[in-house]
Amino acid sequence: MVEYIVIEDAERFLAACETLAGGTGPVAVDVERASGFRYSQRAYLIQVFRREAGVFLFDPSTIEDFSPLQNAIGDVEWVFHAASQDLPSLRERGLEPPRIFDTELGARLLGHERVGLGAVVEQTLGITLAKAHSAADWSTRPLPASWLEYAALDVEHLIDVRDVLDAELIEQGKTEIARQEFQAVLDREPKPPRDDPWRRLSGLHSVRGRRSLAVARSLWQAREDYAREQDVAPGRLVPDRALVAAVMADPATKQALAGVKEFNGRASRTQLDRWWNAIVAGREATDLPPDRVPSDTLPPPRAWVDRNPDADQRLKAARPAVEARAEELRMPTENLLTPETLRRVAWAPPAEMTVEAVGAALAELGARPWQIEQTAQVIVDSFVDSVNEVVEPSGTDS
Repeated sequence: MVEYIVIEDAERFLAACETLAGGTGPVAVDVERASGFRYSQRAYLIQVFRREAGVFLFDPSTIEDFSPLQNAIGDVEWVFHAASQDLPSLRERGLEPPRIFDTELGARLLGHERVGLGAVVEQTLGITLAKAHSAADWSTRPLPASWLEYAALDVEHLIDVRDVLDAELIEQGKTEIARQEFQAVLDREPKPPRDDPWRRLSGLHSVRGRRSLAVARSLWQAREDYAREQDVAPGRLVPDRALVAAVMADPATKQALAGVKEFNGRASRTQLDRWWNAIVAGREATDLPPDRVPSDTLPPPRAWVDRNPDADQRLKAARPAVEARAEELRMPTENLLTPETLRRVAWAPPAEMTVEAVGAALAELGARPWQIEQTAQVIVDSFVDSVNEVVEPSGTDS
């Protein structure tokens, strides 16, 4: 059974930070959120482990200022499993690692078939972890003891896993690759908010007409505002399908809206005025949304043969070549070069078909130096071959 200390008050928090500062080596860090239950992505539990210090479970709902923890561990490597999921919640509390080691990403670069935390711990240490509470509502208070033990186990073995994976990276000559990938995770800017996030409503494709789309937009915004007020995941209040059903029903009155069988959810009836007002606002809107919005999304590759046959030939030539290079490197193709990056450079290649020009195009699309080094020449050769491919005419013997 793992030993851990739960920190819920200022005095014990400062003592824990002092203990962690006196530990040795990197720190393992994990975050538990309440995705699917709460509107926010805030941290509801922060787990930290360091050798010669122990495991500490910090309750952010009782700690206002995390700067003492940042000061205690802010100059050493932080070890995560899937760091990109945890970094936004940590940064919200003022916690910023100077450098990271990501055991999930490291396992991918090493070619491990299964990269979930439990699988990686088992592969590297031979220890089986129970993943019973991964989808729990971590905003629950008090947290059950079994949940706390689960949370502690998430970090207790992470430093040992890091050491095993680091040795494998050295053995495979991938230390620099991993360093660049870890830094890219740390440097990655958050995605800008979508212009029309309401268009992600599941089932919206069945809604026809700009006026109906305006109603859908208004209902979505009303649900978003209420979800933010209540700090509840929007879909738990009123599911997407229920909002779309309300739009499709086109109710003439509030009572008719209440009678729409598919319009359900925990707040569909108790907040009926809110939803009816949103429908009215959508019907009265003057800024009607267009049926479709411009997008820089590429067409699906199956359409390329008609839309852009040259690009189709380039992609068909380059994709297997990049896959073969990834196989040589013993890693998934998407970690060598994302499919989207390859598609974009195939769709609109540089004017000059040189390694330097293709490398610059890849860099512009976000590829790291090691990825460019491994793929630029492969892509150039493939693109050139796609142009120079000549089908020998069939002849007759004389």
